Amino acid sequence: MRKPTIKDVAARAGVSVGTVSRVLNGSTATSPGAREAVLAAARDLGYLPNAHARSLRSEHSGTIAVLVPDIRNPFFAELARVVEKAALDRGLATLLCNADESAEQFDRYVGVIRRQRVDGVAMIPISEAHRAIDSLVQDGIPVVFLDRHMRGSGIPSIVSDPDAGVCQAVDHLLACGHRRIGVITGPMASSAGRERYEAYCRAMANHRLPVDQELVANGDFQESSGERGAGLLIDRGASAIFASDSLMSMGALRTCHTRGLRIGVDIDLVGFDDLPVFTLTDPPLTVVDQPIQEIGDQGVEMLARRMAGELPDSRRLPTRLIVRASTRAGRAPAVAPASPIPSA
Repeated sequence: MRKPTIKDVAARAGVSVGTVSRVLNGSTATSPGAREAVLAAARDLGYLPNAHARSLRSEHSGTIAVLVPDIRNPFFAELARVVEKAALDRGLATLLCNADESAEQFDRYVGVIRRQRVDGVAMIPISEAHRAIDSLVQDGIPVVFLDRHMRGSGIPSIVSDPDAGVCQAVDHLLACGHRRIGVITGPMASSAGRERYEAYCRAMANHRLPVDQELVANGDFQESSGERGAGLLIDRGASAIFASDSLMSMGALRTCHTRGLRIGVDIDLVGFDDLPVFTLTDPPLTVVDQPIQEIGDQGVEMLARRMAGELPDSRRLPTRLIVRASTRAGRAPAVAPASPIPSA
């Protein structure tokens, strides 16, 4: 007897294949009626949503894939380490795939993942990869997104919510006396870049302050764009800079040092991600911290549930501000020289 396919489920439910994929991947972007019809059709046909379309197998490989945009980014490297450890604790090996910021290489790795018969995939998606990601869904391979999400994909995600941390950062800089606060954004095609910039705009609006487009530098999550963006903002009179990514924060640090500016005195700087290196910079960097450990741990837990055929909801974890000496309120006051002891 022929095994049912995702197309059979779509035909039985009277919906599109894309709608079936979204429902079976836990998306909330479907109507209750469509969701009920798809789940009933899958149950009636005996369709297993976590089985590979190319073969329904009873044995698992015991391997998951982790696909990151750029392993040179210290945030992604640390997140991959957390995922690997959490997977190993569940008895799963990890296949690490580095797209090297290339859509072509991302697509090639998706092809490798499809051939390797992995049990599931945890990935940080890139905006140009819709078609490659759709191919994994069509194969029935369980997928979860980490750090970023893609609208309309139907794939569950676990990401940080930038609102609290960015709001605290803007509040902090305003309390330090700044009014010309520049921002280095990530790419707007990325959910992380877009949402962090939107959080900055909301934080400014909370104080009834307009966003001066002269103080917005568009970046691409690369160190070089942090260098260029910081230079542009300094030239335009920014007294404080918020860099919305770890690599761009490093670039902004370099520009300030190259120009001979005393960070935390001549200009204040807030970065993103509480990486160990940011406690060792000169001065230590005030940052918006997103919970890498929780994103990785909960991402693996979410993927395990997908591999078991469950449909977990997406999650957003809060961010927070950590104040260090790169902003004036975090700099320890200078110690006054001791008064000379009067001679007897």
